[in-house]
Amino acid sequence: MKFIWDGVKQAFELIFEGNGDVFEVLGVTLHVAIGGTLLAVLVGLPLGLACGLGRFRGRRVGLALLNAGLGLPPVVVGLFVALFLFRGAPLGGLELIYTINGIILAQAILAFPIVGAFTATAVDAVPRALFDQARALGASRPQLAVLALREARVGVIGATIAAFGSALSEVGAVVLVGGNIHGQTQTLATAVLTEVSAGEYGTAIAFGLLLLGLVLICGAALTIFQYAGEGREREQRGILPGWRAS
Repeated sequence: MKFIWDGVKQAFELIFEGNGDVFEVLGVTLHVAIGGTLLAVLVGLPLGLACGLGRFRGRRVGLALLNAGLGLPPVVVGLFVALFLFRGAPLGGLELIYTINGIILAQAILAFPIVGAFTATAVDAVPRALFDQARALGASRPQLAVLALREARVGVIGATIAAFGSALSEVGAVVLVGGNIHGQTQTLATAVLTEVSAGEYGTAIAFGLLLLGLVLICGAALTIFQYAGEGREREQRGILPGWRAS
């Protein structure tokens, strides 16, 4: 037990002393997670809106593919992305292999089904009568999309936060596409594996604590948005959030 306690003490020292290597890895992790999430939202949000709002042939197939994408094996996605990015491969000319931008691409492929599937579910839960009324009043497709996003905002924000949290913790795709290069493409999750393999348990715990902190922040943010959404619904029904039955 002593070596565990010593590792924890060393981890807190590294964090609170502002160790440059530790916070460099934190910066790379945030860069990759934010970039991958933004790209995933750009792709997944329109797909989710189309599947949740539209009624067209092939909609169920689209929903099934988005839902199936939730279970994509990260290491397999990383493998195929790497194969396409190697020199001489179809996308080798982009020179994305073993770079942060390459990792962002892999993260976006893993995350956009999360955004799309959760957005479609949130939009589909909005009462259809609301959209029918908007159409009757002459609303265009872009206006219907804005209405859907407004009414399903808690679900959409939740989807984005879930995608961000997934990107923070990813390992397999990051290693295969980024190479886990120290100071360049190493993230908190991959750094934990490297430090444990090297027997540097204090540093590994420091990386793990930072990663755990980021995940907890994501969970707290999602909870806040959920309760905020419930509060708005109560107000719309004429019930104040702090109301109690007598």
